[in-house]
Amino acid sequence: MAGPEFALGIIVILILLVMCSVPVVLALGLTSFFGLAYLTGSIDIAGSLLANTTYEAIRDYVFAVIPLFVLMGEFISRSGAASDLYKLVNRGLRRLPGRLALATVTGNAIFGAVTGVSIASAAAFSRIAYPEMLRHRYDRSVALGSIAGSASLGMLIPPSVLLIVWGVISEQSIGQLFVAGVIPGILLATMFFLFLVGYATLKPALFGGPYDPEATSEETPEERRSQLIGGLGVALLIFCVLGGIWFGFFTPTEAAGIGALLALALAILKRVPLRGLGDAILETGRISAPLLFLLLTAQMYSRLLALGGITDFIQTLFLSIGDSPMLILAIMVCVWFVLGMFIDSVSIILLTVPIFAPLALTVGYEPLAFAIIGIVAIEAGLLTPPLGLCVYTVKGCVSDPEATLARIFIGSIPYWIILLLLVALIAAFPQLATWLPAQMI
Repeated sequence: MAGPEFALGIIVILILLVMCSVPVVLALGLTSFFGLAYLTGSIDIAGSLLANTTYEAIRDYVFAVIPLFVLMGEFISRSGAASDLYKLVNRGLRRLPGRLALATVTGNAIFGAVTGVSIASAAAFSRIAYPEMLRHRYDRSVALGSIAGSASLGMLIPPSVLLIVWGVISEQSIGQLFVAGVIPGILLATMFFLFLVGYATLKPALFGGPYDPEATSEETPEERRSQLIGGLGVALLIFCVLGGIWFGFFTPTEAAGIGALLALALAILKRVPLRGLGDAILETGRISAPLLFLLLTAQMYSRLLALGGITDFIQTLFLSIGDSPMLILAIMVCVWFVLGMFIDSVSIILLTVPIFAPLALTVGYEPLAFAIIGIVAIEAGLLTPPLGLCVYTVKGCVSDPEATLARIFIGSIPYWIILLLLVALIAAFPQLATWLPAQMI
């Protein structure tokens, strides 16, 4: 075990590499490899550890869950189900104030349950919802904020890629993590929903004014039938995947396979051409391969933390600041906020969870509750100025020159506050995340 100088040096080098725009996968890999070579005194031993870690990780059955869930999301995306969901929910909420913003939140919640990636939800609804809200004279900040803010639902409502990565890194049950995210996800969607209804009631002018039935576009019976197929298909898919895990019919990896098969059936029903199905498979590879490489280097990083005593050093450092669990949690949340301004959610998990998860256990936090707190805080970081990545995703997907970054950040502030409130609620009442997993069969 190395001394505190080694631990501090590794952390500084890793941060410098990331700040110099070195890809996180390379930063983790290089730091871990040369750190292990220094500890063991041999590059050959470090290479052997790398080969052994890679082999053990790749052959792990649970790793298949990532490409399978990504494939499921790709089939759903290309089937047009996101647009179907939006139109279906929009029609169902037409009598409520701020119905288009409410439809965006609801659509993001449901769509997030099949894509599991908030950035994908932000990109999809930027193209689907924003033009419709502009057509109904919505204030741009309100429209853009509702898209960027509600995209955070995609990371919490299972199956979430972030929950999968967290489970792999912290060696927790992915099925339990999925179920743990259900109540917080529904609670978050409800909080967004209530905020928008109240805001639209108080400031109807920002939401296009009072509801005008003449403004609703007419749809043909064929279009309505297509929307119904898409909406019900997604609902059935979510029920089968989550219900199967909950009732113990299959593991998360088996659920991902069944979900991908059902999503393929839905894509065929929605008449996605063979070329589109092939593109979905190729895109799955493009998305999954970097994630799997990140997980491999993260496993190596975890070995370095253990052998170098870095985790113990950081725990001692945190505990020297104070022994209050809430204070330590507040520091970790601040770290996640700062990192969220610069790097993506998966990279944040890989960098921090191997250090923070053992620390949280030491100070008495329940692992499932801490995981949900971490996921919510990391996503809040993606809305934090000046470099919130979710905000930049919305900006990049909207062609309107008046959709400035300042407007999106201003519109996202209420959602950022609600995310922070949810972190506080779960910290105070961990049962929100732990009650449902305890009921699993």
